[in-house]
Amino acid sequence: MAVERNMALTGQPPKSLNTIQKIGVLVGMSGLLILVLAIFNINLPNKTAWLAISLIALIGGIITFSKGAYDKKLEGIKNDAVWFNSISSRGVLAWIAGVALTGFYIVLYFYAELLGLGQGADGTNTGLVGLFDPLSRLLSGNPASQWFVYGTLYTVAIISFGVKFIMKYKHNRYEQLRTISVMFFQTAFAFVIPELMARLNSDTFSLPYNDLKNMWPLNYYAFEQWRVDQFINAQTIGLFFLILAVLMVFVISPWLTYKYGKRWYCSWVCGCGGLAETAGDSFRQLSDKGIKAWKFERWMINSVLVFSVVMTVATISTYLGYDSTKYWFTKNTFLISVGAFLTIVFATVTYFKRDQLNNSAFKGAIGAFAITIGFLLLIAFVDLNQLKINASYFSFGLNTKKYAFDGALRSFYAFGIGSIFSGVIGTGFYPILGNRIWCRMGCPMAGIMGIQQRLFSKFRITTNGGQCISCGNCSTYCEQGIDVRAYAQKGENIVRSSCVGCGICSAVCPRGVLKLENDSLDGRINSNEILLGNDVDLMDYVNKK
Repeated sequence: MAVERNMALTGQPPKSLNTIQKIGVLVGMSGLLILVLAIFNINLPNKTAWLAISLIALIGGIITFSKGAYDKKLEGIKNDAVWFNSISSRGVLAWIAGVALTGFYIVLYFYAELLGLGQGADGTNTGLVGLFDPLSRLLSGNPASQWFVYGTLYTVAIISFGVKFIMKYKHNRYEQLRTISVMFFQTAFAFVIPELMARLNSDTFSLPYNDLKNMWPLNYYAFEQWRVDQFINAQTIGLFFLILAVLMVFVISPWLTYKYGKRWYCSWVCGCGGLAETAGDSFRQLSDKGIKAWKFERWMINSVLVFSVVMTVATISTYLGYDSTKYWFTKNTFLISVGAFLTIVFATVTYFKRDQLNNSAFKGAIGAFAITIGFLLLIAFVDLNQLKINASYFSFGLNTKKYAFDGALRSFYAFGIGSIFSGVIGTGFYPILGNRIWCRMGCPMAGIMGIQQRLFSKFRITTNGGQCISCGNCSTYCEQGIDVRAYAQKGENIVRSSCVGCGICSAVCPRGVLKLENDSLDGRINSNEILLGNDVDLMDYVNKK
C-alpha cells in the first residue's frame, strides 16, 4: 500500500497537463514552428496563408491552454503551483526561455539581417521578415522591417496572454477591465493606427512613425530635430501631434497621475506594462523584495530619469543654437528657461512636501538636482557638436560610428536603456528577474510619474489591519517588490512611488484587506495612525473619521 508522505495542507502539485492543455501546447508549437522554419529561410509558398496560420495557431494555442487551465476552476486565487513549475520558479525551463528570449532580442536589435531583412534580390526581404511582408503591405503599404515583426509578435502576445489573464482573474472586474484596456491600446494605438497612418505619407507629406500612447521621457527621441522637423513639415496634423506630445508631458499626464496615480498609464495604457502584466504574469512572484533591491531600484531609476532629462535638453539645445530664426528660443534662452523651471519645481517640492521626504530621499533629490544643473551649465558653455565620440566604446563594438557629444548621448541611451535594458534584460529576463524589472529599475516614465504619485496623487491602497491573517499572498505576487503584508498588518495606507496600481495584491487577498482608492490628499500618508487595536481608542478614532 502506498504511503502518503506529503504533509502539506495544500496537497500535491499538479503532475501533468490535462488533455485540453496538451492540445493548446500542440497548436501553439505548430504556429511557432512555422516562424522557426522562416528564420532558417525555408521557402514557404503563399506567405499570406502561412503567416495567418502561424499567428492564428499561436493565439489559439495559448487561449486553448488557458481554457484547460482555468475554465473549470472556481473563482478566486489562481496562482497554483508556481513554485513547483520549472518555468515559473527559475528552473531549467526558465533559463532556457530566458536565453532564447535574450538571444532573439539581440538578433532583432543588432543582427536583423539574420532574420532576412533586405537579404533578397534588390534588397527584398527573406526569412522571418519576408514572411511578414504581406501583413505589412496590407496595413502600411510598405515591406516589413524587423520592428514590424517585433510589433506584430508583441501585439499577438498581449492579446493571447491577455485572454489568459482574463480567464485567470475572472472573479475580479478591475483586472479584467485594465487587461482589456492594455489590449486595446496596444492593438489600436501602438500597432494598427500608426501603420495605417503611414499610408498618408508621400513625396510631399511625411509623418514619423508615431505610437500615439508613447510619450517623453519613455519616448526618448520625441524631440529630436529630424522628428520635430517632420512634424512641422506635415503642417496641421503634424503640429497637432507635436503639441499633443508637449501637452502629454506637462498637462495631461500630471493631471491623470494626480487623479488616479501612475496606474492610469503603467497598468492601463503602457505597452511595456501590458506585456509584463499578460505574458509576464507567471513570473510576478520572482521580483526581489529585499532592502538591497529597493535601494538599488531608487538609485537606478532616478539616474535613468536624470540621464533622460539631460540627453533631451542637450539634443534640443544643439538645433536651437544655429537656427534661432526658426524656433522661439535660442540655445541659452532655452537652457536658462529649463534651469529656472527645474529650480522652481525643486524648491516648491522640497518646501511644501518636506515632511514627506525622509533624509535619504532628500539627499538623493539634492544630488539629482545638482547633477542636472551641472550638465545644463556644461551644455551652455561647450559646443557639443565639436566633441566627437566613437560609439564602439559603449556598444561593445556593435556600433562603430562617430557622433557629436549630443549624438553620443542619444546613441548611448538608445543602446543602454532603450535596447539592452528595456528589451534584452527587461523582457528577456522575465523568467529570471520577474516581469517588471524594466518598470522598477529603468523606465524614466515610471520614475517621473512615481515622484508625482508619491507626493501629489490622490491614489493609495487602503488596508484593514484587523482582517489581515499574514498569509503573504500580497507580498509574494507584488511585481514591484513591495512588502505589502508589512503595511497590511499595521493597517497603514500603501503610498509608494513604485506601485503601478495593478491591483493583484487585492485580487489575491483571501480576506479583502486591500482596496485601491482615490481620495483627498489629507490623511493619505498615515504612518502615525495605524490600527493595532491596543494603543488607541477605536471608537474615538472612528468618530473622528
